[in-house]
Amino acid sequence: MSDFTVNAILDMQRQLQERYKAVWAHMEPREGRNQILWMICELGEVIDIVKKKGEAQIMENTEVRRHFVEEMTDVLMYYGDVLLCYDITAEELQQAYEAKWRRNMQRWNPQTGEQEE
Repeated sequence: MSDFTVNAILDMQRQLQERYKAVWAHMEPREGRNQILWMICELGEVIDIVKKKGEAQIMENTEVRRHFVEEMTDVLMYYGDVLLCYDITAEELQQAYEAKWRRNMQRWNPQTGEQEE
């Protein structure tokens, strides 16, 4: 199995957008706000599953897990649309992610859990 990359997600979202370009809004900055709001709605559905079914069911019940992963996929698809709206590349996202990761690696003391200055 190959890695599931940000570039793959963006390519798949571009294909969806191309297929439905006659009926869907164009992926441009002014549409980004709507995509973020839809992503938040989908995240609310994820939260509902966690709240109503709980962690044990997500981990052990095949149907609950399938539904949970499906809703997480919806979040990821809208996230991809947000990236497209604002023309954020996989490389740009990787650079920002790695920089944030490096800062977080130094943020807390691993022995005490206290935030370092």
